[in-house]
Amino acid sequence: MAIVKVHNKARNITYVYESVSYWDKELKQPRSHRKLIGRIDPATGDVVPTGNRAKADTAIPSHSDTDYRPLYEQALAAIAQKDALIAELRNQLSIAERDNISCRRSMKKACDILMDTASGKEQFNG
Repeated sequence: MAIVKVHNKARNITYVYESVSYWDKELKQPRSHRKLIGRIDPATGDVVPTGNRAKADTAIPSHSDTDYRPLYEQALAAIAQKDALIAELRNQLSIAERDNISCRRSMKKACDILMDTASGKEQFNG
């Protein structure tokens, strides 16, 4: 990881990036990922974060401030709802599979009767 400064001549601003180099196996060349950190203030020379980064950094609570019990209980409730839905859908699927088998048997009997009738062998079920 390295810090890279890039000067934009058109706007006369120097941007600061975090650069991570890696080897691209397909191209067989080194490549890099850059992430914008901010820009350099010309008066002080300090790095000033750009965009919503400064607001987002201050809004993130620390782990010690977060109470995970409500999040855990919400997750358990969501899992229970999804498990109930899965059980209901499996039940509906088994009912549909039984109906499908019954319909296939009826269709087979009807096809057999039609084939026998078409071939001249009439069945008389008395």
